[in-house]
Amino acid sequence: MTSSNGRFIIFGVIIFVCCFTDVIARSLDFYYFVQQWPGSYCDTRRGCCYPRTGKPASDFSIHGLWPNYSNGKWPQFCDSSSEFDYSKISDLKEELNKYWGSLSCPSSDGHKFWGHEWEKHGTCSLNLDEHSYFERALSLRENIDILGALKTAGIIPDGREYSLRNIKEAITESSGELPRIECNRSEEGEIQLYQVYVCVDKWDAFTVIECPFYPQSNCPSMLVFPPFWDNDLKIQEAFTSEKYTNRTEDH
Repeated sequence: MTSSNGRFIIFGVIIFVCCFTDVIARSLDFYYFVQQWPGSYCDTRRGCCYPRTGKPASDFSIHGLWPNYSNGKWPQFCDSSSEFDYSKISDLKEELNKYWGSLSCPSSDGHKFWGHEWEKHGTCSLNLDEHSYFERALSLRENIDILGALKTAGIIPDGREYSLRNIKEAITESSGELPRIECNRSEEGEIQLYQVYVCVDKWDAFTVIECPFYPQSNCPSMLVFPPFWDNDLKIQEAFTSEKYTNRTEDH
């Protein structure tokens, strides 16, 4: 290979990488960073299963870091060649188990959940390899303390009703931007606080920004904030009931 040919190939590779990055940047507007309340995840008809590492802490956990468009749509499964490789994030094992565990049934080690999040969402991220993607989400979780913000405002998971407005204001005070609150329905039919969305800048995947788009909230003006310490019977039923054996994560 001549030196001129070598330079041509290197130049071509640089152009390809730059163009590929530009395409992703133009097609990605922001990220949703989503945390979920385990008490609400479990307090439904379908129940839940604790991870193999044991019952998670009574705190919000990560659901995902999801690239999105400003029109409400999102990219997914952007690179089939970039399959999840747990060995690349094994150094994050302790934090992942603590803050990003799976409550789906049957009980698992979380690898399937993390693999799903990486392959569906992480491969569409901008300038983040697998390790950086999970590391960035964990850093966001540390920076955005949902439970701490709510407790500061006197909103605690005690099974009582709280104002949706007060919940949003408490999180906004802490994060700096208005969140989206998602609700679900308990087994008893109560509408409860389930997930919290904040929007994050596409370039650093860390800076909380004013959200370009939020889906319409499904929450009423008053909603229940359930505890996460009285679901043990439901958990045991989930381990033994056949109807739970094939449940997967929702997103």
